[in-house]
Amino acid sequence: MSANIAEQLEDDEQFDKAYLEYKKMYANTPKSIDILERLGHLAMILDKKDEAQEYYTKILELDMTNIMAYEQLMDIYVHTDRYKYYVSRGNLHIVQKEFSHGISDFKKALGQAQTEEETNSTRFILATLYEQTGKIHQAIDEYLRIIDSGSSHELVFLKLAQLYVTEDSISSAIETLEQCRSVGFDTANVKENLAQLYLRNNQPEKVRDLTEDNLVKAKSLLDEGKNKEAFEILDKIKTDFARNSQYRSLLAQYYFNNKEWAKALESVNEFDKLEKNSPLTYQMRALILEEQGDDFEAHINWAKYNLSKKNESSCKDIALNEYLSAYQLKENDAEVVRNIAELMEDLGDKNQAAEFWERLADIEPTNKKALEKLAEFKENIGDYRAQADILEKWYEVDKRNTIVIKNLAKAYERIKNKDKALQYYNKFIMVSPVNADYELVKAKIAKLESMEMEEDEGLIGKLMKMLAR
Repeated sequence: MSANIAEQLEDDEQFDKAYLEYKKMYANTPKSIDILERLGHLAMILDKKDEAQEYYTKILELDMTNIMAYEQLMDIYVHTDRYKYYVSRGNLHIVQKEFSHGISDFKKALGQAQTEEETNSTRFILATLYEQTGKIHQAIDEYLRIIDSGSSHELVFLKLAQLYVTEDSISSAIETLEQCRSVGFDTANVKENLAQLYLRNNQPEKVRDLTEDNLVKAKSLLDEGKNKEAFEILDKIKTDFARNSQYRSLLAQYYFNNKEWAKALESVNEFDKLEKNSPLTYQMRALILEEQGDDFEAHINWAKYNLSKKNESSCKDIALNEYLSAYQLKENDAEVVRNIAELMEDLGDKNQAAEFWERLADIEPTNKKALEKLAEFKENIGDYRAQADILEKWYEVDKRNTIVIKNLAKAYERIKNKDKALQYYNKFIMVSPVNADYELVKAKIAKLESMEMEEDEGLIGKLMKMLAR
């Protein structure tokens, strides 16, 4: 009943009494955004702006995306606290995903900051926004300014280190976390992150003084060539880590170091079951196969490794080169030929792709995709006679495919082979359901039957005539 009473009092413009009723309700339901909104609204009407600010701030604690709360706080702060005004406006722009406007607001807030805490918290948000908008160097500068203030937190060091990693500056990332430790943030989290950086920087000897992670310890020993000590660790933890992908990759590295190629490949296969299609799977296989002297399979796995790194633009070119190297070793492998054709298409080389689709059709005469791609290419270059020859082969494989039948009829019509065109248009009528295409083809048959048509000699015939002149 309190809600009804409060609403009635509000409707009657008895705002003081309505406000007290809502406060009673709030005491029982402190997480009700609806009640907080009503309290904030009434507090503004009653000019209790400090209390309104508390209510709208509590709303944001419950729902950080509440646009109305940000707008109300902006109204409260616009004439009283310019720092909080710009922060509220900046947060509103972040919620609305208008990051460039958010950056502008937080830069203005920075100019209004009165304390070091306000300055550093504003710089931290600015750095995060710069990261989100791809302005990595500006983000690094903001984190460095926070650190230089002497009132930083380990999170700032960790974020800065990660940005250096993004910029491929591992040594700078290491220096950042070493500085973090030296100023008092020598925490387990910082040390574990630092251990990983030393591994990436080929300094495994520094890792074991930092990490408590047995897998990381084993990795550092393997990287140093201390295989026996590494295996002792791996053997102790095998029961607990049998389904751990990192454990399987370390086993593969151990067997690789010991030149036990079969066991190394077995470990890679177990890793692949846990991390399907990981770039690391193909990389490990390629390295093992190279050591075994299986260059053909090594090239294939290097190609797959590069294709699995989807975020790098040059990877398709490298993968194509690897497949071409494999092709030189075994020209009749259908999968390799198909992959080359597909990659060449992806890279925009339609002519070269057609050569490999033709090669695939020679290896696998019933390969529908090869025949489809070849027919499409011949049509695009206007060689309709060759298109018809390929479609005939495809038709033998798939005699009820209405698309193939209709395209055959069109191809024969284009080269003015009336009999063949009619033959395939009629076949289309026999297998096609009654629909718009069916009716169009019936009309086409009627038109063709009433026409005289002399067969075109085709592209090759025309070229031969030109050369004979």
